[in-house]
Amino acid sequence: MGELLLNPNFAYVLLVAGFMLAILALLSPGTGILELVALFTLLLAGWGITQLSINYWALFVLLLGVIPFLLAVRKTRRLVFLGLTILALVVGSTFLFRGEGWLPAVNPFLALVVSVLTGGFLWIAVTKTLEASLVRPEHDLTRLVGTTGEAKTVIHEEGSVQVGGELWSARSETRIPKGARVRVIGREGFILNVVEV
Repeated sequence: MGELLLNPNFAYVLLVAGFMLAILALLSPGTGILELVALFTLLLAGWGITQLSINYWALFVLLLGVIPFLLAVRKTRRLVFLGLTILALVVGSTFLFRGEGWLPAVNPFLALVVSVLTGGFLWIAVTKTLEASLVRPEHDLTRLVGTTGEAKTVIHEEGSVQVGGELWSARSETRIPKGARVRVIGREGFILNVVEV
């Protein structure tokens, strides 16, 4: 296993995979599984980095690539910053391990394939995530007031109505029989106040 981790090609793939998983974990926080796998992968890649000779300028480019990523998530010209992040990841990771002269120790074909796949995936995943974060919810709860629906249960203090194709909790000051037409006159959170039509 130690020999495999000391292979620049394997360490390169681990490093890129760790960065990808870390970026995905930032974009979709939740269970912690992505975060743990990213941390473990980056630790393995980090061990390889400490054992192999590296270009410190490439490591600096990799670390510098975090700044445009954070700006891509927070600023308006996201695509420019995202492009800079992908470029920093590709250049920094490809040239991280020192080869002969200016040539990287990583196989150029492997670097090309991984760079294209990583860059394409990051571009699509991040742009779609950012687009989704900007979309306003289509379901405006204030629009429910004034609409009509059907009582699915007997409604008095509480019950259920179907309004706008969805089942809602409802309450009424007067008893409304099951199957009656109702009109929404207000709402409190996700509970609709209704009257019989």
